[in-house]
Amino acid sequence: MPFSVEITPPVTTPPRLRPISACIIGMGGLGCPASLALAADGVSKLTLIDPDTVDETNWHRQSWFNEEDFGQPKAERAAVRLKARFPHLQITPRVEAVTVDNVQGLLRTHTLAIDGTDDTRIKFLLSDAAVLTGTPLVFGGVIRLEGLTFRIRPSGPCLRCLFEVPDAEMLSCAFAGVMGSIAGFIGALQGELALSPLEVIGKATLHRFNGTTLRHRRVSIARAPDCPACNGPPDTLWNAWRAGDDAWQMRPKPLPSLATS
Repeated sequence: MPFSVEITPPVTTPPRLRPISACIIGMGGLGCPASLALAADGVSKLTLIDPDTVDETNWHRQSWFNEEDFGQPKAERAAVRLKARFPHLQITPRVEAVTVDNVQGLLRTHTLAIDGTDDTRIKFLLSDAAVLTGTPLVFGGVIRLEGLTFRIRPSGPCLRCLFEVPDAEMLSCAFAGVMGSIAGFIGALQGELALSPLEVIGKATLHRFNGTTLRHRRVSIARAPDCPACNGPPDTLWNAWRAGDDAWQMRPKPLPSLATS
């Protein structure tokens, strides 16, 4: 049965605005709910980044779009819908991909960032850039009925601290599929985490949601002493990124143990 996006009336009394500029990389199943959460919480500026167009094969889990948007840039259509809902919000859509050449400048010009991508390599690129620039980044990933999210910030663990040996398929729903409602939950949680109080220095809280059991676990993770991003020479890792596509797989030593909080 066909259905369409229901656009609620504009917010006539805007939330108390925060002097925060946030960028969301990827306006799909994670980026759409994350953008709504940030706008509702009063973020004053949003940059929406996505090189893709709305596709009929997966638009059902991307809440800002409907059938009339097929073939149009996701970033631009999401910006239109957000502006209609939150007229006070300053929104900049960018129909482009995140690359080694532009990622540092992108993060340095924003207060925080949300990872809504579906590409393992780009996720590690964003994580490495967040460590290098000091801009907080909220990672999110959904595979089938399970979702993960945590905040990467200065002095805390990064994506390389969490995963021992990166694999091209481990964080991509293109290979494994995804339940749209799980993506919606994780994306909204990413928006909430982006503005929540900071954790203990050197640690972060990994949120893990199981859609089969409906169990939401919080796991304390620490920075790995052998992490090439957190503890290695920054130039070494970044030069590897510029040299080729294998840099995201750099992770020479075992995964640190996880302690349940």
